[in-house]
Amino acid sequence: MKKFYMIALMAVMALTASAQQALNLSSYSGTNIDRYDGTECNVTFNRIYFTGWNTISVPFSVSESELNEVFGSDCRLEKLVDVAGEGNTLTLTFQDCKAGGIQANTPYILYFSGEIQNKKIAKAAVLTAAPSELTFVARGTGETVQMVGAQMRTEGTGLYGVLAKDNGDAKFVSVDNIENGFYASRCFVRVSTGNDAQLVTRHIAAGEVSRISDVVKGNEVVDVYSISGVKVASAVNAQRIAQLPAGIYVVNGQKITVK
Repeated sequence: MKKFYMIALMAVMALTASAQQALNLSSYSGTNIDRYDGTECNVTFNRIYFTGWNTISVPFSVSESELNEVFGSDCRLEKLVDVAGEGNTLTLTFQDCKAGGIQANTPYILYFSGEIQNKKIAKAAVLTAAPSELTFVARGTGETVQMVGAQMRTEGTGLYGVLAKDNGDAKFVSVDNIENGFYASRCFVRVSTGNDAQLVTRHIAAGEVSRISDVVKGNEVVDVYSISGVKVASAVNAQRIAQLPAGIYVVNGQKITVK
């Protein structure tokens, strides 16, 4: 009898565990991931994607091959790597990172070339409950700029969102008082000074480093270092940097290329 009881208990536990591992993630209101943190689940995630650039953030990883399988081999994935400000304009630089796939709780922009349609990601994945955000201090203006993944449905007041339809440039616009806000898994941009700035996006290839004009503004003078950390020039402006021997240097903490 005791042996039978143990077998029955183990069967119930196995069924319970199996039920917990099957999870449909909501792309509308969101899903409370805290209870699944660190747990491997059979995840199903359905969502509508528009032609052009979309935003995406999910609590599990997706490999490059899985991205190609779901969205096609011509899909693109980029991550925000730099923000620069000048006057009322903020330039958001996105870099190709498709080779590394989607990392859990990281905001991205995703290019989909097909017609508007529902796409399903279904896989066994370890879920991670953590904030989804990237934070930058805009060079030139000092504003704090965050790109945030909406893990639950979020109101749009005071934020920027990417245009949903036929967005070939990944254009972000102010979305004050939009009716639906941001559904779960979409991403938005928050600027410390509000949403009166104009956001411009720039795309760079994987491994590409910033241009001199992105790092050194106007008559600014800076120190220049080799990638090994050795100072190669002191108090020089952009024109002097451009005259250095061809190579990769570090200025203001960023790599630049001199050709």
